Amino acid sequence: MIVMPTRRLVTALLLTLPLAQAHAQEFTATTDPARAQIQLPEPAKPELPSLIFIGDSTVRNGRDDGQGKGAEGQWGWGNPIAAYLDLNKVNVVNRAVGGLSSRTYRTSGHWDRTKPFIKKGDWVVMQFGHNDASPVNDNSRARGVLRGTGPEKQDINNLLTGKPETVTTYGGYLRGYIAEIRALGATPVVASPVIRKRWEADGLKVMRAGGNFAAWAAEVAKQENVAFIDLNEWGALRYEALGKAAVEKFFPADMPQETVHTNWLGAAVNAQLVIAGLIQNKVLPDAVYLSRFAPDGSDDRPVVDARKVKVEAPRDPKLPSLVLIGDSTVRSGGQGGAYGWGERLAAFFDTQRINVVNNAIGGRSSRTFFTEGRWASVLDQLKAGDTLLIQFGHNDGARIGDPAGKNRGSVPGIGPEAVEDTRPDGTKEMVQSFGWYLARYINDAKAKGANVVVLSPIPHKDRWKSEQPRDFENYAAWGEQVARANGAQFIDLTMLVTEAYRAAGTERVDSFFADARTHTNDAGAVFNATQLVEGLKRLPGKPLQGALAKP
Repeated sequence: MIVMPTRRLVTALLLTLPLAQAHAQEFTATTDPARAQIQLPEPAKPELPSLIFIGDSTVRNGRDDGQGKGAEGQWGWGNPIAAYLDLNKVNVVNRAVGGLSSRTYRTSGHWDRTKPFIKKGDWVVMQFGHNDASPVNDNSRARGVLRGTGPEKQDINNLLTGKPETVTTYGGYLRGYIAEIRALGATPVVASPVIRKRWEADGLKVMRAGGNFAAWAAEVAKQENVAFIDLNEWGALRYEALGKAAVEKFFPADMPQETVHTNWLGAAVNAQLVIAGLIQNKVLPDAVYLSRFAPDGSDDRPVVDARKVKVEAPRDPKLPSLVLIGDSTVRSGGQGGAYGWGERLAAFFDTQRINVVNNAIGGRSSRTFFTEGRWASVLDQLKAGDTLLIQFGHNDGARIGDPAGKNRGSVPGIGPEAVEDTRPDGTKEMVQSFGWYLARYINDAKAKGANVVVLSPIPHKDRWKSEQPRDFENYAAWGEQVARANGAQFIDLTMLVTEAYRAAGTERVDSFFADARTHTNDAGAVFNATQLVEGLKRLPGKPLQGALAKP
């Protein structure tokens, strides 16, 4: 089945998926096809079904480690996509190799080395095309294919390998993979090459892939009746919605000429498109997607009626106030034995010098704290000299347009894009990006003369151990970008707490939670409040140092 993209589909589906929050797990220059013998990952749990990727550097770049440059290095989408999937239910096996084409992935021997890992019930996603337009025969790469999808063939004496070879069309190579994958009892999926960062003269429209490789990939998928993911068109629509300035941030800052190899954030965007395609084509069973990306977000408790939660006022209006806004990880009110760190923060401050005012409310996202009017009430009380702490993210990943999402999902990212959502009463709402809501809070508060500190969310119970990817990577990155751009300060509370959890150890950390993975008990709230205070002490200028309680 082929799902052809439309602007509405891309807006409604792609923008409602949270960007993957994962770190790298395992660099080489673009691979010479004649000597492409790099080591590739194998299924971690052979007894599980596997999602296997074959392709080029836009899927897996080098050793998949960002060339030692961290998030600003070059990354393929095959790494961050794993953060959407439950690795206890499915293996994610990225067997792509940089520098190869649909032809040389086979002739270099990588396909023969990959096939033994493909079994009945697996899925294999192929994405080739970026290197297929190269020369068919030269002594450099000899990786090009014949144009089109037909049966044409060309016999050559390969100048690079010194061996005779029959070269087929792009479509011929794709059909070969499809047939062999099916023969192994697995499901093939075709993806077009990812979009390049190339803009039309107006700077508003993105140039679609030249050479028709995207169109040929779609044609083969249709002919063979396999799922098709149009990363070329979907990516172009995504880039156009975000604009040139935002898209520049998807590519390595030290390589302004780079148009195809993304940094971590760009790879995460492309991974988002692949996930959207897998969902839209119903390729994978729902059970393999991680629960934290389920429609109802992290907090599955009933959303508290905001009208029944009184807005807290400063105890002494003459004093400056430390005002908190956020979700249930900041304030849970003892529900089910859960307490947020904001409910234990006052003990760290001299309340004769400062008010600590916790106006967080359970079940809220950056969006619903604003749309329900709670922000307006908090803003009425803010005054010059106050400090506002903002922590959202746990509930912002809910899917827009899905009733189970409780109308609280925000559009991923920090850009100006918006998507329409229908509320239970039938009214329409234009939902803004996570960064848009943060910027609104910051600028509203600064207009009142308050100082603002943005916090990344506290980590989940199962996302802090050293072998685990860091939690809330994208929400932390977005929060920091918005804070810096709007004159606020930023604390990566996720990592402050994560490092403290690592020092404390599993047994102690497990005792900090009132539920399976999100909400802390009283001891956990105190522990996390302690880390928050440490973060405040490290802020430039130490703005709250004089208000802290004496030890």
